Amino acid sequence: MAIRLSNSCLNCENLMDGGLCSKHNTMVSKRYTCDVFQLKSEYKSDRNCSSCKSFKMSSCANPDSASPDMLCGEWAPQANA
Repeated sequence: MAIRLSNSCLNCENLMDGGLCSKHNTMVSKRYTCDVFQLKSEYKSDRNCSSCKSFKMSSCANPDSASPDMLCGEWAPQANA
């Protein structure tokens, strides 16, 4: 099963605070989607061992070489509360 980001208003850069769509000037929710969807662009530069859920855990793919600033192909995001 593939997991994909949906084209919902929740992920659109046109969504304003309070659920207002700036493109259509109407209230929307995460259930809405449209053909003018523009994905929010967010750059995250913290993809390293210290932000990996496996860092210093038995599930680490490279426990002997893992260090806080190292990047690896097995990186997995830490859960956010």
